[in-house]
Amino acid sequence: MTLSPKLYCGMVMAALIALPVLLIGSIALPWASRISGLNQTITEREDQLARYRRLVQSLPGLQAELQQVRTDDAYKSFYFKAPTQALAGAQLQTQVQTIVNTASGRLLSTQILPENKKDDPPRIVVRTQVQGSTETLLEVLYQIEQARPFLFVERLSVRSSARPMPANDARGRSMRQRADSRGGELTIRIDIFGFVLGGES
Repeated sequence: MTLSPKLYCGMVMAALIALPVLLIGSIALPWASRISGLNQTITEREDQLARYRRLVQSLPGLQAELQQVRTDDAYKSFYFKAPTQALAGAQLQTQVQTIVNTASGRLLSTQILPENKKDDPPRIVVRTQVQGSTETLLEVLYQIEQARPFLFVERLSVRSSARPMPANDARGRSMRQRADSRGGELTIRIDIFGFVLGGES
């Protein structure tokens, strides 16, 4: 089948036009997609920048409020005031010892736990082991609740030294009964923490 010269020329011209169009399309479509993605990223970054600017603008006001609170004596009474964590820990240990003595307990040990740099405001934590009665435990918890600076209980475990003792019932069968609770002591392990208003003399 032979093509007429006009049809042949038309097909050649169509091919010459189609090839550049296809080439341009293969380049332009990915480029347009890339531009769209970049525009979306720019919009997101602009939103983030606007939020950061608002935060920066509010920072002076927050700092002024914080400074005002720090100069408030009533506020300071809720915190341990010490230039270092070690001194704050010593204050907390002394306060815990006073609480235990007031509750007629026996302080077995105290240990200052390592500070967590992420805490804001900083915390000081003391792990304490106390021996005493149920009344001692209740009094210690009450004294912690009433304490100034504020104290909080993070962990608490209680172990009784009372042991079950054998006894026989009226039929002579062996049974177990608990020792008189008044004769057994509690070993109380408690983590107590308070907040530190550091960096001030």
